Amino acid sequence: MFLFLIVVALITFYFLLKKHKKNDLEQFPEPPAKFLFGHALEVSSTTNLLDTFTKFTTVYGSTVRLRLGFILTSLLTTDYKLIEFILSSNQNLRKSLNYTFISPWLGNGLLLSDGAYWKQHRKILTPAFHFEILKQFVQVFQSVGNVLIDNLRKCEESPSIDLHPLVTLCTLDTICETAMGTKINAQKGENNEYVHSVKEMCRIVIDRCLSPIKLFRVTYWMTKDYYIQKKVLHILHEFTTSVITSKKQTKNSKSDDKKSVFLDLLLKFSKDQSLLSDEEIREEVDTFMFEGHDTTASAICFALYALANHPKIQKTVLEEQRELFGDEKDPIIAYQELQNMKYLELVIKETLRLYPSVPMIGRYTQEDFLFEGQVIPKRTNVALYIYGLHRNPEYFPEPEKFDPDRFNNLNGFLPFAYIPFSAGPRNCIGQKFAMLEMKSFISKVIRHFELTPAVPRHELILSVETVLKSANGIKVGLKKRI
Repeated sequence: MFLFLIVVALITFYFLLKKHKKNDLEQFPEPPAKFLFGHALEVSSTTNLLDTFTKFTTVYGSTVRLRLGFILTSLLTTDYKLIEFILSSNQNLRKSLNYTFISPWLGNGLLLSDGAYWKQHRKILTPAFHFEILKQFVQVFQSVGNVLIDNLRKCEESPSIDLHPLVTLCTLDTICETAMGTKINAQKGENNEYVHSVKEMCRIVIDRCLSPIKLFRVTYWMTKDYYIQKKVLHILHEFTTSVITSKKQTKNSKSDDKKSVFLDLLLKFSKDQSLLSDEEIREEVDTFMFEGHDTTASAICFALYALANHPKIQKTVLEEQRELFGDEKDPIIAYQELQNMKYLELVIKETLRLYPSVPMIGRYTQEDFLFEGQVIPKRTNVALYIYGLHRNPEYFPEPEKFDPDRFNNLNGFLPFAYIPFSAGPRNCIGQKFAMLEMKSFISKVIRHFELTPAVPRHELILSVETVLKSANGIKVGLKKRI
């Protein structure tokens, strides 16, 4: 009887809520939904999300209404004008509600903050990505990349190698050394506890998005992941705090000015103007760690996979390297030489079109706004489906084809049709850093190895985790260049 009353109460609440919401988002088409569950059962895993969302926006309209159970209603869109409207707005800067799952780790860092606080911190952090600072990181890219090459050499005899585990450790080493000035030697098997904690926290975030029990705070504490999260957060925060404390104790401003890292600049700003507390510094460093290593690793792996399966394009990349460095495999590379890798940049851009590291981003509207005669009410979650936008044939003819040269012919191109680093006021602050890092590692691999398709041939199973990955790995073959 008690269970029956609960069911009756839920059904009653459902119809009352539906009646209340009727005039809010009813103007947008809704794919067929299950009673009570809405569209929650349509996405059974991270590997069918892209196919499901692509079907929704292709069959039912460029902007569709989705429901998670009978409580949460949101919009999913690939509509160019709506995406441009939202991303260019200074009023719709708040991230959607699912971003709160990462807040125990990142706190009120740049990714999650909004309003005046976000604007102040964005202004503080922007100078950390000035090209004069980025120049200093090129040496780090080279030294960390050398370890990656050594690890790849151990796999030369294998018919195939999964790139992602090795490249992820490489980019994690890079972020630690550039963001915090600390070597964790993840590629050499050191600091395994910290590395494992980063992976676990990323996994938990996605699991919470897909699990009805883990979705809500009132039930999340009953799951095993709640207690795993507490443990890994302690490890992550303790590590970052210890690095900050050590930096403060050893920092010598006169000697550090010539080799400042991200953390040095934050500490200097905090000391000179007292605008950042120790906790705020930790939150920003943790944010850069989270946003900077997995996204870049994803892009590098997909780029190498694409080159392995497109030998003519790989040959053109190699020719560009030989024009710059001859047959030298390990030249001392300067900032300007990375800038001169123009064709490799096209390859990276095309990689990020087909495999955007962040396949969708979310906004939470803070006020009602009128869009093309339709009212989108405040407190609406809007998912901007970048993956679907990038594969729209209206903007990219033959969208499934890997064609770097398409970025040479973008006259009259609509700027918000290609947004791998987002766009507008909340665009990715580290995109120039990421591009330099990707160029450095991809070019180094190409100079040392010929990439070939894996044996047996590997077909990607794309999976939306914290970033876009492949559930069955990203596998290629390697041949040492003579």
